Amino acid sequence: MSKLILGIESSCDETAAAVIENGRTVLSNVISSQIDIHKKYGGVVPEIASRNHILNISQVIDGALKESGKTFDDLDAIAVTYGPGLIGALLVGVSAAKAISAARNIPLVAVNHIHGHIAANYIAHPDLEPPFVCLVASGGHSHIVYVKDYMDFEILGRTRDDAAGEAFDKIARVLGLGYPGGPKIEKLAKEGKSGAVKFPQVEFDDNCFDFSFSGVKTAVINHLHKLEQRGESYNAADIAASFQYAVVNVLTEHTICAAKAKGADKVVLAGGVSANGALRQSFEQAAEKNALKLYYPTPILCTDNAAMIACAGYYKAQKGEFADSTLNAAANLKL
Repeated sequence: MSKLILGIESSCDETAAAVIENGRTVLSNVISSQIDIHKKYGGVVPEIASRNHILNISQVIDGALKESGKTFDDLDAIAVTYGPGLIGALLVGVSAAKAISAARNIPLVAVNHIHGHIAANYIAHPDLEPPFVCLVASGGHSHIVYVKDYMDFEILGRTRDDAAGEAFDKIARVLGLGYPGGPKIEKLAKEGKSGAVKFPQVEFDDNCFDFSFSGVKTAVINHLHKLEQRGESYNAADIAASFQYAVVNVLTEHTICAAKAKGADKVVLAGGVSANGALRQSFEQAAEKNALKLYYPTPILCTDNAAMIACAGYYKAQKGEFADSTLNAAANLKL
């Protein structure tokens, strides 16, 4: 029997809603982005993001239902991101989902945003099933997760400071590229040499799979400051390429090592940084070398969207894991 899930996502600066059938078939996926609004500030301003979610949430949900050809009466559940993310932004989505759930008597499912990113791959690859090792890399997260089953996760590694996407944004700002930084760094790096400058790649003594990106970020900034103090010019494309290489290389090495340690034969990429072409190429080469199957989402499913939230919500609903009216946003929610 067909199951229809409405997904709602508002954890940062995208207001999104989607309708998914049986966990993997996308009937609609509507995203209202605030990138143009936040560009002038060089990053997301939480208060502005929250206000725009309030303005957009109703029309985005209506648009998703209209595009899918469904109504509230057709839905089996409503899945909503309740964390992690910006608290004000999360509250808009959670409040909308709770209101619809109560008014229409539709079961409510609370979804972890990181779980949603992982689940995006189930939509992109209908044949994909756990277990596998997944790298979740975005502006707010850098995790290596062992996905034992659809609802069973083990964190193998995480960033100890900055997330990979956050580092991309900061270096893009230093180079005067603007926001969002990831795509701009990638574009500029194509014109540069990745070996022009050797930036640090942190490895921890305890032989774990954790990341640290504050060091490479600081190294780039210090390198530029020294050149400027000496009055020397530099090639921004070389800086971008060298920085990107340092981040991509450590993401790849740690994830592949984690997969081998777990005896996994599948490696999965997720999150906004997984749209980076250099990262995908690095993983493709490493996966081939180590006889691993590699999966990653289409670009629209890499960034924040509600289809992935509906997909994750479907698997929670299948387990009977529903929320009630006491559901609240959790800005620092762990997977």
